[in-house]
Amino acid sequence: MRKLLVPCAVMLALAGCTQSSTQSDAVAEQIVTDNIIGEISLNQAWSFQRTQGKSKIAAPESADWQQVNLPHTPKLEPLVVNDQWQGIAFYKKTLDLSNIKAGKSVYLRFEGAMKVADVWLNDEYLGQHVGGYLPFTFDLTKYAGKKNLNLLVRLDNQDNWLTGPKPLHLLDFNTYGGLYRDVKLIVKNALHISDEMQVNEVASGGLFITTPVVSEARAEVQVKTHVINANKNPAAFSVKQTLWFDGQLVASKVDQVDLAAEQAQQFSQSIAVTEPKLWHPHHPHLYKLVTEVVQNDQVVDSQTNQIGIREFKFDDKHQLLINGEPFFLRGVNRHQEYPHVGYATSPEADYRDAYLIKSAGFDYVRLSHYPHSKAFMQAADELGLVLIDAILGWQYYSPFPEFKEQIYQTCTDLLRRDRNHPSVLAWECSLNESWMPPDFIKGLDDIVDAEYPGALSAGWQKEYDIYLQARQHRMQHYDEPKQPYNVSEYGDWEYYAQNAGLNQDAWGDLKAEERTSRQLITAGEKRLLQQATNIQEAHNDNLSTPAHADGFWVMFDYNRGYADDLESSGISSIYRMPKYSYYFYQSQRSPEVKSDAYESGPMVHIASDWNEFSDPNVRVFTNAERVDIHLNGKLVKSQKPKKEALSSNLKHPPMHFNLKKFVAGELVAKAYIGNELVAEHKVATPGKAAAIEMSVAELGKPVAANDVIFVRAQLVDANGNPTYDNGVTVNFVVPDGLVVTNPHSILTEKGVATAVVKVGEQFAGKVISASTESGFKAQVSL
Repeated sequence: MRKLLVPCAVMLALAGCTQSSTQSDAVAEQIVTDNIIGEISLNQAWSFQRTQGKSKIAAPESADWQQVNLPHTPKLEPLVVNDQWQGIAFYKKTLDLSNIKAGKSVYLRFEGAMKVADVWLNDEYLGQHVGGYLPFTFDLTKYAGKKNLNLLVRLDNQDNWLTGPKPLHLLDFNTYGGLYRDVKLIVKNALHISDEMQVNEVASGGLFITTPVVSEARAEVQVKTHVINANKNPAAFSVKQTLWFDGQLVASKVDQVDLAAEQAQQFSQSIAVTEPKLWHPHHPHLYKLVTEVVQNDQVVDSQTNQIGIREFKFDDKHQLLINGEPFFLRGVNRHQEYPHVGYATSPEADYRDAYLIKSAGFDYVRLSHYPHSKAFMQAADELGLVLIDAILGWQYYSPFPEFKEQIYQTCTDLLRRDRNHPSVLAWECSLNESWMPPDFIKGLDDIVDAEYPGALSAGWQKEYDIYLQARQHRMQHYDEPKQPYNVSEYGDWEYYAQNAGLNQDAWGDLKAEERTSRQLITAGEKRLLQQATNIQEAHNDNLSTPAHADGFWVMFDYNRGYADDLESSGISSIYRMPKYSYYFYQSQRSPEVKSDAYESGPMVHIASDWNEFSDPNVRVFTNAERVDIHLNGKLVKSQKPKKEALSSNLKHPPMHFNLKKFVAGELVAKAYIGNELVAEHKVATPGKAAAIEMSVAELGKPVAANDVIFVRAQLVDANGNPTYDNGVTVNFVVPDGLVVTNPHSILTEKGVATAVVKVGEQFAGKVISASTESGFKAQVSL
C-alpha cells in the first residue's frame, strides 16, 4: 500500500506528533461484543477542525472542535466554487477496544482521505497515505483489549507536486477534502482472509476473482484467496467457495490446506458453471460468491462478493465483443462531485448517479479523472454500466522519480481495489492529456499486466492497449488507429474553443456563447436545443470512425478550480435535473431494451417549453417508429424519423414538426411501434406561477440513514403545469436531524429549487417544508 512510515521522533518536527495533539473529546467508539467478527463502522462521532492558515502542522490544543459524522467535507461550498477551501484539517476520536480479546486481528481501514493523510494512535505514528482517492489500512492487532485510544488524522488537501494534478487555480475540476468516504474497524480471527491494501503483494491479497473461460454453455470462475495465519502454531483448515444465483446454489468447491505459523499464502480454486447467466449491459446478471475459511468445522472468516461472468475482448477489426457478440458502447464521462458537499456523498447518492446515467441511454462510463467510489462501481455492476477505471491525472507530469513511484503505486492500488468488478473493461493508468515518456508508460502498462494478467490498459497515447482520443484532438491530428479506438471525450471543447484543448485554462479563441455546448439549465430553450444539436452532430460523426465506444463530456455540470462559473456542458445540471440533451441520448437506446431497474423501453420527449418564445419547428426525441403530434386535442402531424445530414449514422434520428406558429395550449406526442401506442409525452404552455409542489428525488434508490438527497420545489401554475421561472427564492425548513447544505439562498432553475439535504440516522416520517416570498407553501414527508 502507499504508506510512508516515518518514526514519530522525525514526525515531531514535521507534523506535530505530540501527546497533546491526540487528546480527544469525541465520543468513544466501543466494541461491545466479545465474539464480534467483521466490520464496524467508525463513521459516527468525530471531532473536527480546520486550520485558518495553510502552514499549521499541529492541531491547536485550545481550538474549538466540531462534532461531525462521516462522510464529511471540511467546508460546505457555494453553488459556484470559486474559492475552494484548501489547508490542513484534523479529525479525532477515541477508540475503546477493551472488549476485543487477545488473539483477534484488528485493522483500521480508510476508504478515502483527501489528499495527504497522517495518522496517529496515542503516541504512535501509524503512517502516511498520499493520493486521496484510494483505501489504506493499518494493523491495530497489538491494541486489542485496550481502551482510551486517541485516534488523530491530519489531512492536507493543498496542491501537491507528488500527486498532481495541476494546481487548483489551473485545474478543470475540484478535488475537495476531508474524510469523505467510510472509515471502519475490521476484526478477524487470527486465521483470516487478508486485506488487499494492507498486505501489498502483486496480484494477491484478499480475494482475486476472474472468469478465464466464458461461453453460454460453460464458464469457469477462478478464485484466489489470500489467507493469513497469525497464530503461533500451524493451521489445518479448508477454503470453501459456494456460488449462488437468485437464491439457488449453483456450484461449490472445498480444498483442505495447511499453513505454517505466522505465514500467509494465496490459494487458487476453480469453479465450473454450466449454462451460466452472463453479465452484459442489457442483462447484468450477478452471482453471489461466498468464500469461507473453515477450521474444526467452524467458519473463522468469510467474505461475500457479487460477481459477473463475462468476457471482454476485441476482434481483428478492433470491434468490442462482449461474450462473443459485437457491442458499441455509447457512454459518458462523470465527475463524482455533488453540489455543496463535494465528494462527501452517500452510497445511495452514488447509486442515483449511476441510475440517471443508465436511464439516459448510456451503457458505459469513463471515470474521470480519478478513482470513483466503490458504491458507484457496485451500482455499475448492478445496472450494467461498463467502466473505464482511471487514476488521478490531468495535464500534469513531473520528471522526478518520487512522482513516478507515486503514480505507479496509485495504479497498483487501483487494480487491487477494483479488480473484482465485472463492469471494468480497462484500466486507465495514464495521466490524461499529459505527455508521458515511453518508459513511464511501459512501467504503468507492466503494472496492469502484473496485477491482472490479461487485463486491458487504456490511455491517451498509443502505447496502451486501448487508444483514448478526444474528438477535438482527432479533428486536428487523426491517424487511422491500429488498435482498439475509443472517442474518450466529445461534444464540448470543439464547440467551445478553436484549439485542441491542451492549454485549457488559457480560455483562448472562444466561440460565441450561443454556439457552445456549455449551457446551464437556466439558459432557455434555444440554447439548450443548440447543445442538443452539437451533441447530435458530434455523436453522429463518431459513428463514422472505427471507434468501439464514445464518451460524451460530461454527464453532470461541475465546478472547476480555474473558473468562476460552472462547467455546464453536462446533459444534466449539477443538481441532477435533465436538459434536452438527456432525452436525445435516451432516444438512441433500442426500445427493445427493457429493465425494471432503470428507465428504458420505448420513449418520446418534446424538447420545448411551448411558450411564446418557443420555436414552432418543434424537436421530438424518440426511439419509436412513428410520432403523432396533437395540439389542444387535435392531431396536427404524423411523421416517421428521417435521416438527415446530422443523423446519417443514428438509428433513431430526432424528428422536427413544423407547426408554423405558436398557439398556446397543450402539445402531446404519441409514439407508436407498428400500430401500438408505446409512449406519450406532453407539455403545456405555462401560466403564472400559483403554487409549489415538493418531491424527493429518489431516482432508483429510497432515502436511507446518513444519506444525501435532493429535495425539489417545483413552481406550478393554477392548472398544475410546471412553470420555468428562474431566480425565485425558495426557503426550505428541515427538522432536527436533517441539514440543508446549501450555504446561500436557494433559487429556482427552470422552475425548480433544489435543496441538498443531509439525512441523519433517524429520518422516517420527518417533514421538510418550503415557501416563497409570494406566499406559496408546500411540504414533503420522508
